[in-house]
Amino acid sequence: MNPGSGRMSEKNRLKITEIFYSLQGESTFVGLPTVFVRLTGCPLRCVYCDTEYAFQGGQWFSLDDILSEVAKYQPKYICVTGGEPLAQKNCLPLLTRLCDQGYTVSLETSGAMDVSKVDSRVVKVLDLKTPSSQEQSRNLLENIDFLTDSDQVKFVVSNSEDYSWAAQMIDEHRLAERCEVLMSPVWDEMPARELADSIVRDNLPVRMQLQLHKILWGQETGR
Repeated sequence: MNPGSGRMSEKNRLKITEIFYSLQGESTFVGLPTVFVRLTGCPLRCVYCDTEYAFQGGQWFSLDDILSEVAKYQPKYICVTGGEPLAQKNCLPLLTRLCDQGYTVSLETSGAMDVSKVDSRVVKVLDLKTPSSQEQSRNLLENIDFLTDSDQVKFVVSNSEDYSWAAQMIDEHRLAERCEVLMSPVWDEMPARELADSIVRDNLPVRMQLQLHKILWGQETGR
């Protein structure tokens, strides 16, 4: 990954931690070969975060350079992630330009950033923060109004309190009627079988998911 040389306009650049090609480990795109564009920086500090290395550092890339790097892999699927990608305002034009190239584009974003201006062609994967994250208060619930049936809401569950809270949110906001709802256990904290049994017991309208990338490449990877 080689950032462009010379000065670039602040209106035309993003700080990037990494661009890489792998299998999607989460969401309804799980298992699909995907190019990941990981933006640097995040205003949240979730206890269970597995991509803390993206909080700082990174290199500046112009939007043109990002598109050129992505194109090298000849992908169909692109995932823009972080950190928190929407913390950088130029994420929005990047998403639009990726869609204009004909890619299927997903955005992994916390529940804390405004999604109202995200290109309608982008699949939003909105991670509503559960109590154990210690960032629950940062959820911007107005974002729910901007979800469409092509989007996804994700709950990362550490314990029974998280599960009960998520179930209440799904019911209160009728999330399953708006979009796909995903639920996954925090690695090494909540046994996957316990979560599965709870979902079946309560007939919860969600898709349970495990982090495929950690099963394949180990629990330390954020990929």
